Amino acid sequence: MEKLQTVAFISVGRAVAFGGLGIFTIMIALSFEPVLALRSGGALLLLQLAVLLLKAKLLPYTNYRKTEAWLLLKKDDRPDERYAGLVMRNALRDAYLWFARGTAGVAVALLAGAILVGWLGVGPADEAPTFSEVL
Repeated sequence: MEKLQTVAFISVGRAVAFGGLGIFTIMIALSFEPVLALRSGGALLLLQLAVLLLKAKLLPYTNYRKTEAWLLLKKDDRPDERYAGLVMRNALRDAYLWFARGTAGVAVALLAGAILVGWLGVGPADEAPTFSEVL
């Protein structure tokens, strides 16, 4: 059972990491406007949170044999067919909810950071020299 939970966490964690990489890339692209970068990161993480919660909610209607976690398990490590669906869904639900809690925490931190940065008045430099002025 421990192997099953490990594989479920690896499967969900990989998906969350790819989503996080995309969100981080968007935030870097918007780094010229710090408040916008933090707000967009927080909003996109809230979207990722909604997807994780939706995936956890729809697990009873999902064929566990077609999940990445099931495919990653070796045939010897797979549980008995009589209760494999229940065990697999529970492991995936635990993984989805664990990553959802972390995603919610980071989203709140980014949105709070956006409020703080906006309150402090940190923004793009209006008088920043252009490339041609530097040369």
